[in-house]
Amino acid sequence: MALAALEALPRDGLLAVEAPLDGAPESLILHRAADGGVRAWLNVCPHAGRRLDYAPGMFLRSKAGELVCAVHGASFALDDGRCVAGPCRGESLRAVAVHCADGRVWLGAAPAAQ
Repeated sequence: MALAALEALPRDGLLAVEAPLDGAPESLILHRAADGGVRAWLNVCPHAGRRLDYAPGMFLRSKAGELVCAVHGASFALDDGRCVAGPCRGESLRAVAVHCADGRVWLGAAPAAQ
């Protein structure tokens, strides 16, 4: 399933998308790293199970560039989703497998080369 056009996600940008996971629609956060790689996590803070965005698709970033939970201020490193400050320090966002192909971000791991 295509989640977004790659051009809709600028380098070092964040984008909220909806996707079916385990049979239910979920909000995901996509992050495009400076090197062009894309990572995805559930849009849920591990501290209290609340969404990380302060309004749909609107995210806070720290001065250091970390993703900040709008509810309790936990800060997450965007290279691995690990909480580096706040009430859930040491926990991590739940990663979701995605891959890029044909100018789009796709849900799931990249198909094996044949």
